[in-house]
This record gives sequence, C-alpha cells and structure tokens, in this order.
Amino acid sequence: MKKTAVVFWSGTGNTEEMAGFVKEGVLSAGGEVSIFTAMQFSPEKMDEFDSVAFGCPSMGAEVLEESEFEPMFQRCIPKLPGKPLALFGSYGWGDGEWMRNWEEYCVEKGAHLVRESVICQEQPDRSAQTALLDMGKALAE
Repeated sequence: MKKTAVVFWSGTGNTEEMAGFVKEGVLSAGGEVSIFTAMQFSPEKMDEFDSVAFGCPSMGAEVLEESEFEPMFQRCIPKLPGKPLALFGSYGWGDGEWMRNWEEYCVEKGAHLVRESVICQEQPDRSAQTALLDMGKALAE
C-alpha cells in the first residue's frame, strides 16, 4: 500500500478543502494518507512517503505563501527528484500564473508530476473536486 502525504497552507479554507478531496481520492484507491499543514511538515518526512501532494493558494502577485509554505517547500526541494508529486491550490484573482511557475520549477528540480495540477477560483467546484479525487487516486497508484 502506497503512503501519500498531503501538505497544504490555507488562509481562507479553500485550499484546505481541496486537500480533503485529494485525501479522499487516495483512500478510494486503497492508499494510506496523512495530511499536514506546512508548519507540520519537514524535508525529513518526505522519505516516509511514496508520493506527496502540495497545496498552496496564490498570494500577492501570484506567488506561494511566503512566511510558512515557501520556506518549508524550499527545504523539501532536494527530496523532489523522482518523487511522485502533485500540486493544487486556489486563487482569488489572476490567471494561474503562480501554478504554472510552480510546476515548471518542480520539473526543473526533478519532480515527477503524476497529474496536471488542479487550481480553482475560490472554493472548489464540482469539476475541481473531481480532478482532486483523480489526483489522489493517481498518487496512490
């Protein structure tokens, strides 16, 4: 049974809700899953999991949250090569540039993205929910 970590930062609850759908997808595929906030996760924990989903909303000028999530994520970068990974997050404005930049950065660092990243404006709608469930299933495979 594959073990998946779902790691997120959420200011309004939308990205936290998205994390719940990823978790549900992992469980429905028979995987084991643990959810962490950015403050609870560390690079050392990366070795405990077969796959990882990171979730962070767009902040400011379409960047990752800078005080908790970004520092944690930067410390995890050396553990990304070859690790099955998925990215998700919500936004209130913009066009998803933060996610495109984040995906590109992860691929440059050697991460294996298992599915197209999932973004949604504000709260996840039915389409985003389905994509997040599929993401969780892919992480558990």
